[in-house]
Amino acid sequence: MIFSPRLPSPLRFVLWLLLVGNATPVVSFAAAAPAGEFPRSLESYAAGEQGMSLGEILLSRVRAEPINAVATLLFLGAILHTFAAPKLMHLAHHYKEQHEARLRARRAKEPARPGEKESVSFRAEILHFLGEIEAIFGIWVIPLMISLVATKGWEVTQHYLSHQVNYTEPLFVVVIMAIAASRPILRLAEALMGRVAALGRGTPGAWWLTILTVGPVLGSFITEPAAMTISALLLLENFYRFNPSLKLRYATLGLLFVNISVGGTLTHFAAPPVLMVAGRWGWGLEHMLTNFGWKAAVGIIMANAVYYLLFRRELAALAPSGAAPSEEDVAEAHWAVRQDRIPPWITAVHVLALAWTVLTAHYSALFIGGFLIFLAFVQATAHHQNPIALRGPILVGFFLAGLVVHGGLQQWWIAPVLGSLSPVPLMLGATVLTAFNDNAAITYLASLVPGFTDEMKYAVMAGAVTGGGLTVIANAPNPAGQSILGSCFQGGVNAMHLLFAALLPTVIMGLAFMLL
Repeated sequence: MIFSPRLPSPLRFVLWLLLVGNATPVVSFAAAAPAGEFPRSLESYAAGEQGMSLGEILLSRVRAEPINAVATLLFLGAILHTFAAPKLMHLAHHYKEQHEARLRARRAKEPARPGEKESVSFRAEILHFLGEIEAIFGIWVIPLMISLVATKGWEVTQHYLSHQVNYTEPLFVVVIMAIAASRPILRLAEALMGRVAALGRGTPGAWWLTILTVGPVLGSFITEPAAMTISALLLLENFYRFNPSLKLRYATLGLLFVNISVGGTLTHFAAPPVLMVAGRWGWGLEHMLTNFGWKAAVGIIMANAVYYLLFRRELAALAPSGAAPSEEDVAEAHWAVRQDRIPPWITAVHVLALAWTVLTAHYSALFIGGFLIFLAFVQATAHHQNPIALRGPILVGFFLAGLVVHGGLQQWWIAPVLGSLSPVPLMLGATVLTAFNDNAAITYLASLVPGFTDEMKYAVMAGAVTGGGLTVIANAPNPAGQSILGSCFQGGVNAMHLLFAALLPTVIMGLAFMLL
């Protein structure tokens, strides 16, 4: 059964609530929209802005709607918080170690009584929570809500959060991450990429090059979040476990983020920034492949080649020992392979679940319902499965939900900034803006700007996907990769180190889109 007692009761309740809540027509229980539009449409600002400079337009919009400045300052605070997260995590570990040292000293003098629980460091736990990158934007929703309630009232605030913010993408990422991380899907992806890596004798360097080339392109067909999950997990197993240098670890993460961001542009349905505008701008499969896809593929190959040449000596040194295994080791390995073999029909069901989720990506009730059935199937075939880990996907979903709440209040300044630029500055501007906001939000807001030419549409899309690897918040799948690979970086992923690691492949991708 889907809601078997073996599933934790909170999980059963949350899944039931999501399914029923998304399947129930909103009109049946939702209050009518409060009087007064919020956030204000871009058209409502247009009167009187003719002839103004960009600075005057922004100042005029703040005067017309003061909450704009507050929302953007809070959004900036959340961004700065992400850069401070590693330091907060370091302090949390420091205070935790101090607390544990005091506990050991106290227990040396006075043994614990039966049933007595050890105390925890409140300061360390709070700092650990504040240092969780996935929690940051959700944390900053709290002061945003307080500000909205104080200025607009509760009715407007709850209407914005519950009806005007679309949470379909965060829910989709949670489901697609959980399915893509399942054992049969990972084994299938590993087998397919293993054939390519075998051309390089299956060394860590060969796996590195294969995953960073094939994985991102795969994102054009199974969606970028799924490709990110699979690529990150395979890198964890076939590359990061060999303990590369910190410089190579960051270079690999930056390259992965950039490649995934552009790798979904071969089709019109897999990358979030493309999905936001494909229908509105009339972009289909042929348009994406001929205008973006082949250039993205060339850029991925060039960026991978440059980083491979820069780190070729270290990549070669990561190769496992060439010592011949004993007969006992070979026999044990063969037995483990037989035990690990997954029946093809089980893999086929998992692929079907992945396909269903991709096809129904815009309809949360459908893909969540499919996910519940998938969980039941996993439980029925548990001897061929790893436990479905939901903590990481749910944290990533929470991150994205907080991001869309904040992002929905930034259009007042992003749209006029984009609309004031010519094609080349527009592409560069979109690349920079993407570092501070989800690239899907950038392309969506660009689609609202009147009078965009085909050249300007190309420029904003190229810039948005090019900058998708500069920060964790730049592209929706990035938090998934950070969640999976974060343990490989002591104290968590440092935002500045990631930015510098992603700069070179970002420049290469930008040149590919501008010159090819």
